[in-house]
Amino acid sequence: MQPSGVFAGESGVLNMEVIAEIRRRHLVSKESISSIARDLNLSQPTVRKHLQTIEALGYVRQHQPAPKLGCFQATLESWLQTERHLPKAQRRTAKRLFEGLQSEGYRGAYDSVQRCVKQWKSAQLAPSIKGAFVPLVFVPGDACQFDWSQEQVDIDGVVQTVKVAHFRLAYSRQMFVVAYPRETQEMVLDTPHDLPPPAVPAMRKSRLKVT
Repeated sequence: MQPSGVFAGESGVLNMEVIAEIRRRHLVSKESISSIARDLNLSQPTVRKHLQTIEALGYVRQHQPAPKLGCFQATLESWLQTERHLPKAQRRTAKRLFEGLQSEGYRGAYDSVQRCVKQWKSAQLAPSIKGAFVPLVFVPGDACQFDWSQEQVDIDGVVQTVKVAHFRLAYSRQMFVVAYPRETQEMVLDTPHDLPPPAVPAMRKSRLKVT
């Protein structure tokens, strides 16, 4: 008797319920292979093969075919490439693209279109390697670095907290330090003007880099 709700046929892959039924009836109930094969409408070699199965069988699709998409894939990818530059609200959804392909003569399934759209967008979002340039040599006055810290200082016997601006010239690596009572925008804008006279000419064309 064929188990309820289980399909067993020579044309398809047997599911695990059928394999378990074969093994139970032969190994536990001691039913003959010919009887099991006849009852489940299977060949005896198929029954023998699954009696020797040790690990659970599984099927993993290596490639998702899209036979009916065919030449329409180029059209679909062309639309996607064009619409990627449009605002998001103006881009067509996979459903709208599917309808557009139908008007071009496409007679395949919507799933094939949806799958293609998803794969195309994933490929576009893949990280790309871009070149980067980090200068290691500077000409005088070309660049400088700025940072700040909080320090405790003794002023006339009173311990106070001050904000200290650290200013380093990239060419000479010489550092200058200026203290302020508060951490404000004044620290960034005023510090170059508070530098000692030897550093002022170099600052006239310097590009400030906050670090």
